[in-house]
Amino acid sequence: MHPLGFDFTGTDLVAGVDEVGRGPLIGNVVAAAVILDPARPIAGLTDSKKLSEKKREQLYPLIKERALAWHIAWASPVEIDELNILHATMLAMRRAIAGLSVQPEFALIDGNRCPTGLPCPAEPIVKGDLKEPAISAASILAKVYRDREMVELDQRHPDYGFAKHKGYPTALHMQRLQQLGPLPEHRRSFRPVAELINR
Repeated sequence: MHPLGFDFTGTDLVAGVDEVGRGPLIGNVVAAAVILDPARPIAGLTDSKKLSEKKREQLYPLIKERALAWHIAWASPVEIDELNILHATMLAMRRAIAGLSVQPEFALIDGNRCPTGLPCPAEPIVKGDLKEPAISAASILAKVYRDREMVELDQRHPDYGFAKHKGYPTALHMQRLQQLGPLPEHRRSFRPVAELINR
């Protein structure tokens, strides 16, 4: 029996799933799914938000190298605007699980709900990225991937400060948004962006 009460008897292939990027005003919402290899443990796995950027960058290649399977997927700003952020997040998670090279027998989803239409049974775990190493690993992959997307966007549009705020609605981001206007990558359904467009 699993310490959290889930019965995985005979289930070795458990995927941890997490997402990053629900709160930003710009860019993809990114999800990752990871099946860890019990024979190749990775020290230091925890919620990506608790780790320094340097530590996340160190763990990122290690997770990819040692996991039995991993996949990173996303939903685009257009999909976020069409579906809303919750449904786009579920879509990204579904894509992450579907993209695994090894089919999981069970999925542990960070949060309080599971996506529909998964290829295996699943359980949501609130604060799962702190409790489940596979979810921690997924949170690190998703966070590093999305942060790198923001650094790339910063190189294309240096005036917005994306490398600093990673697209979240900080004072700097809001100020630059007001001054420079939204980019095609901004989420038009999010209120601060919508208000600027409708002005």
